[in-house]
Amino acid sequence: MRDTMGLTLRSGPWAEAEIRAYLDTTCIPIRLATSGKTNPLVQSLWYLFDDDALWCCTQADSVVAKRLRTNPNCGFEISADQPPYRGIRGTGRANLSAPDAADLLPKLFERYSISSDSQLATWLLSRIAHEVAIRIDHLMITSWDYSNRM
Repeated sequence: MRDTMGLTLRSGPWAEAEIRAYLDTTCIPIRLATSGKTNPLVQSLWYLFDDDALWCCTQADSVVAKRLRTNPNCGFEISADQPPYRGIRGTGRANLSAPDAADLLPKLFERYSISSDSQLATWLLSRIAHEVAIRIDHLMITSWDYSNRM
């Protein structure tokens, strides 16, 4: 294992530079897993990789936000559902911040090609007072890539 700049590479074929490039250029939602009293929850969220952390937004009273406040440890996966099958998975520690949501949400619109004047963006921004940013750091990452097999 190697710890660099907040990322710990656990295993897999990709070097740190390949993981960073994948996180910067892949525009598919992150699947974020949180713990509950009886069952885990997996939720898909838009993400941005910045400052060696994964950033997402959600409503402050959402189930995922409530669970992360109780237990900030989480799991995640970022991978496509179409061949070639490749991606990353791992664990991290989440921190919620309401003040960061107002700056983060427009960045997520841009990353996922959502027009800032679209109906979706307008609706999401109308609820910004109740949004929180999720910063996931202390990333432990495993990569996989089955491209050569496909």
